[in-house]
Amino acid sequence: MKRKSKLTIAITAAGLAVVGGAAVYAQDKYSLSSPSGIAFSDFRGYEDWAVVSSARTDEVLKVIVANPTMIEAYKAGVPNNGQPFPDGSKIAKLQWKPKKSTEAPFVVDVPDVFTQAFVMEKDSKRFPQSGGWGYALFNYEAASDNFTADPSPSDCGHSCHVAVKAKDHIFHPYQKR
Repeated sequence: MKRKSKLTIAITAAGLAVVGGAAVYAQDKYSLSSPSGIAFSDFRGYEDWAVVSSARTDEVLKVIVANPTMIEAYKAGVPNNGQPFPDGSKIAKLQWKPKKSTEAPFVVDVPDVFTQAFVMEKDSKRFPQSGGWGYALFNYEAASDNFTADPSPSDCGHSCHVAVKAKDHIFHPYQKR
């Protein structure tokens, strides 16, 4: 009887250690780095950054947020005043699959499943070939609750953003509020 109790205690302890270890080992998204060398940790706190704008495509809803350095630049008139954003400016496009609200008394799309964080970081020394901006895409998988750095080259950012070179490669203006 005594031996059975010790075995039960040992098995229970081992099970708790495994479960506890899994909880402690939960993914740290900030340990990720993109192929272009952009670290997700450079965007720590993005969840609380100020909203710049929003956008909608056929596939996703986007909320565009920026760090305090970039918000201050926007408020000073950048890029409409012809000045570039200062180094240290960071912006993130947070993307969700949309769904129709089942609660609103009118037709409205609301965010459903989070899918991606597309990030841009201004550092003229590190990214001289792309107007001073570095680009990265971090995909989110809801089923596993994990982020991964998108393995495809993020230079789409530069080639796509050439159309707005006169606005320091930024599509989204700081919206009036």
